[in-house]
Amino acid sequence: MVLGWRRRRVAHHAGKKQPDVELVVPNHFRCPISLELMKDPVTLSSGITYDRESIETWLEAGNFTCPATNQILRNFDQIPNHTLRKMIQDWCVEKQNFGVERIPTPRIPVSPVEISEILFSVVASARRLDQYRCLELVQTIEKWGGESERNRRCIVANGAAAVLAAAFDAFANDSVERNATVLEEILCALNWMFPFDVETQISLGTQASLRCMVSFLRCKDLSPKQNSIVALKELVSCDQHIVEKLSDIEGVIEILVEFIRKQICPVITKASLTIIFHLISFPCSSEKIKLTFVKTGLVSLLLEILVDSDKSICEKALGAFDGLCGCKEGREEAQSNALTVPVLVKKILRVSDLATEYSISALLKLCKYGGRDEGRVLVEALQVGAFQKLLLVLQVGCGDEAKEKATVLMKLLNPYRAGLECIDSVDFKNLKRSF
Repeated sequence: MVLGWRRRRVAHHAGKKQPDVELVVPNHFRCPISLELMKDPVTLSSGITYDRESIETWLEAGNFTCPATNQILRNFDQIPNHTLRKMIQDWCVEKQNFGVERIPTPRIPVSPVEISEILFSVVASARRLDQYRCLELVQTIEKWGGESERNRRCIVANGAAAVLAAAFDAFANDSVERNATVLEEILCALNWMFPFDVETQISLGTQASLRCMVSFLRCKDLSPKQNSIVALKELVSCDQHIVEKLSDIEGVIEILVEFIRKQICPVITKASLTIIFHLISFPCSSEKIKLTFVKTGLVSLLLEILVDSDKSICEKALGAFDGLCGCKEGREEAQSNALTVPVLVKKILRVSDLATEYSISALLKLCKYGGRDEGRVLVEALQVGAFQKLLLVLQVGCGDEAKEKATVLMKLLNPYRAGLECIDSVDFKNLKRSF
């Protein structure tokens, strides 16, 4: 079998160029599962050698047999085949003129016993509030996790997130300023351990831990900001009680809005929008929280983002905008902005079903509870094609809630159609293509 390495070799023999040469990889160098050149060959109890990543994926899927022989495995031990690996490395060096790069010598995977030992040491150092020892241990965990995806899965499976979260809470309770370095390092490690289990959520959801993460949002360095905002996003997405606790922390709303305004990086922007959405939308959210967001100018910021943004940002921004339209001040701010109705109508059936639902919901709130500007909003919506879009929503299919709201909104729009130019009968097939 021929693998996909090709290299145009140029040799000046009698003024002629050497033709393309296809490189054939020896069969015994290829993994029987992926058929790719093996980087870390390991042998099973069946005597067959596979690439470690491929066979681990096979076994983790619940298979108990050797893929090549279909023989039931006596055990799942994976013995490194050092001889074969050295042969592959020598072959790579020999064929480097063909563009083949030498595979690096793989590191020995970390064992569950090693992980348990280091986590036990983390617990002990956190109890003693020994930040220097704890920092050293956390850096070792990060080093292991950086070596392979297999190591990361093993670290997470052995409960590292809960242990690190408990250590984070201990150091945050002691002193954020004094323990800042180890706290930042723990957050950095936790950022590849999502989703958090319940025990981790409890430790990171304490007032001390939340205040510590919010304080990191004020840092000048990007890394602590990003690690903190991503961890907070994960927490508020899991537990409404944490949302309530976070909303009580002074200054958090202003920080989140500033991130939206400055758009430091896409990760921070998306995470901030998610947190804002949960702060506005959770059942116990007070009008005071929404009013604070409105006063910071968030309504206009969201509309500016919606004009030109990708799908994930657009959904989150529309969700937050719909939440702000749930209060009187938010609706008034939205109605005073010329972008509101055109942007909301444009996003219907343009982004996703969820974005469509948020857009219709926001329009309905502006039209149904808009006060004296209600009529103006309805007329403007008709002028930018809202009625046709809503007809399409009912025709092409969206969520039941979106259809229900679209029906109500159409009933509100219908009386105002008589005052406008008559709308011709719609050919739905052509209309659907136009949107």
